Amino acid sequence: MVGYAFMGAAHSQGWRVAPRFFDLPLDPRMVAVAGRTASGVREAAARLGWQDSTTDWRTLLTRDDVDLVDVCTPGNTHAEIAIAALEAGKHVLCEKPLANSVAEAEAMAAAAKRAAASGVHAMVGFTYRRVPAIALARQLVAEGRIGTVRHVRAQYLQDWIADADAPLSWRLDKAQAGSGALGDIGAHVVDLAQHLTGELITGVSGMLETFVDERPVAAASSGLHATAGTERGPVTVDDAAIFTARLSGGGLASFEATRFAWGRKNALRIEINGSLGSLAFDFEDMNVLHFYDARDDARVAGFRRIIVTEPGHPYVGAWWPAGHGLGYEHGFVHQVVDLVRALGENRAPEPTFADGLQVQRVLAAVEDSAAHSSTWTPIQTGGR
Repeated sequence: MVGYAFMGAAHSQGWRVAPRFFDLPLDPRMVAVAGRTASGVREAAARLGWQDSTTDWRTLLTRDDVDLVDVCTPGNTHAEIAIAALEAGKHVLCEKPLANSVAEAEAMAAAAKRAAASGVHAMVGFTYRRVPAIALARQLVAEGRIGTVRHVRAQYLQDWIADADAPLSWRLDKAQAGSGALGDIGAHVVDLAQHLTGELITGVSGMLETFVDERPVAAASSGLHATAGTERGPVTVDDAAIFTARLSGGGLASFEATRFAWGRKNALRIEINGSLGSLAFDFEDMNVLHFYDARDDARVAGFRRIIVTEPGHPYVGAWWPAGHGLGYEHGFVHQVVDLVRALGENRAPEPTFADGLQVQRVLAAVEDSAAHSSTWTPIQTGGR
């Protein structure tokens, strides 16, 4: 694994736990973790369960005991690490968004396509796909339970930098992060909209806004939190993004991503309205899916509140008795399960780098639209 901070810890949890609860065709071994600081990466290796540590990620590519490289670094390093790993014959799991630009994402997708011809596979980490309620929603849409998709409305609302004096972190630096709320959290709802509906976003009209353009430079940071120093520096990414979209099946969609919504800690919300019903989900109540069937008798019609903790629900049977909810970390376990099972069957795990490229094209189109007075901006959907 390359990187050991917030996402590195979450991914490590997935690698540690997955083989202890799920039957897997391969046995994951946590061989080595790479990071920039020798003392920090040594401590992380011991704490997170890795056998070895290094300050040079390139050494991982020369090791015969490393078959897969998990990329948990800021977006500006994804392309270099992932492409090098694939070319070295290593499978790759890469955090989202796939890259900081469409050009980088295209190069990564092309490298993944070349590697797949030799049985080497790549996956991008859109972990919310692995929430059981989301997986159930996808099943219901695929089964035609809500009919033809007419509307998608998706939000990802947080408040961790709503305080104007919250310190700068790499996520607020365009050179490292690529974009702000749009790429960091908006990428998730873009992926979910396409994943749940089975359709692609074909065009967008967007607005971006940076509410606070200067902040204290962080003296120290951990995860999403940091301690402010005495210097100040510029914010070079968006604080919030809003855009409308058209789906390939003809439906309409609206998206909002912000880290300035006081009181919303991790409110990833998505609602899909179809010709026969609706589905609604909010990650702040992550074990629940709301389902409306328009064919019900009007006298008793209403949204059903489905508690997604039954053994027959996706992933749930490996865990606890019915009614005992799961949490944020379980998505990373399920990600490992799906990845390892795909590798064991020598098939491409999903979402692919091509899927990540498609999301990147949507993000770039929103930025382009916002830079040109919210003009309607078509999106290339071929060549995935």
